[in-house]
Amino acid sequence: MNIVWHGQSFFEIGVKNRKEGEVKIVIDPFEADFVGLKFPKTEADIVLISHNHKDHSNYRAVGGSPFIIDAPGEYEVKDVFIKSVLAFHDNVNGKERGSVIMFTIQAEGMKVGFLSDLGQKELTSQQVDDLGDVDILLIPVGGTYTIGAKDAAEIINQIEPGIVIPMHYKIPGLKIELEDVSKFLKEMGSESIEPLPKAKITQKDLPGEDEEMKIILLVP
Repeated sequence: MNIVWHGQSFFEIGVKNRKEGEVKIVIDPFEADFVGLKFPKTEADIVLISHNHKDHSNYRAVGGSPFIIDAPGEYEVKDVFIKSVLAFHDNVNGKERGSVIMFTIQAEGMKVGFLSDLGQKELTSQQVDDLGDVDILLIPVGGTYTIGAKDAAEIINQIEPGIVIPMHYKIPGLKIELEDVSKFLKEMGSESIEPLPKAKITQKDLPGEDEEMKIILLVP
């Protein structure tokens, strides 16, 4: 599984299966002018849209003829299993910024969890159950419009993933004012992580039961 991050919550994930070969998944593509970041040339088989904000919903800019998922439910597309779980963009049941969709993606014997613009300070027990056993967690940490460092750490404890990839934080060029990822890394006691241009993860890379959770820091 290859995971590339383009800033905000925009990811490209490439997975392989026996029937379809490589399946390309794009999550929350942004409008470049709105966020101030470059939009890469990209194609996808599947596009996941967590909510209809300009920094998360630019599916029209993605090439190919992707299957678009933007509603709660369970889906199977090209032997990739996707579940979408309703959550809130704020901590007052959506009264300020509405709802978002969290996704799980099952492929290559692993499960990726994507928490969108989650604003809840904690997940409900039902949401934790709906997400299930997550191996790789993509979580916002930049505060302001989502959870920040401290709440992200608490939610990681609720989910207990093997690998965490932070997203939706301040990077050069971003027009939206968010907190730097250093605050999250300090909260997690992992301040000396070397950033990577992409993550290549197999089942063998997942921590065992007696091993510590890993944090992977990606750069656009």
